[in-house]
Amino acid sequence: MKVERIWIFVTVTMLALAGCHKAEPPATVQSDLAQAREAAAENEAKANQKAAEAVASANDDMAVQSQKADQKTADAAYDVAVARADGDHKIAIAKCEGLSGEVQKACVDQADAALNLAKANAEAARAGRP
Repeated sequence: MKVERIWIFVTVTMLALAGCHKAEPPATVQSDLAQAREAAAENEAKANQKAAEAVASANDDMAVQSQKADQKTADAAYDVAVARADGDHKIAIAKCEGLSGEVQKACVDQADAALNLAKANAEAARAGRP
């Protein structure tokens, strides 16, 4: 009984092994190859699309950050120009204090006008930046 079982097991195993290494017909191989190529092309196309979307998104992010940087630069330049104008105004007012009467008033008016012009120019320069 044991010997019969062993022979049956050996026979089944041999048949199974013989069937595993059987060559596929050429038509099946060609079909499988075509399907594999098509799947690879689809996967590559999807990967290319995702890459293009990622690049576009990165470009958008970079443009936004560039605009923010330009705005910060413009704001900083404005602040410097206004600080310079305020300093020049204080110096001019100090010089005006040495004068009297209408001459002093005219000097202060001229200093105030120069301050207002400098601030307007700084604002125009800030607004003119992209």
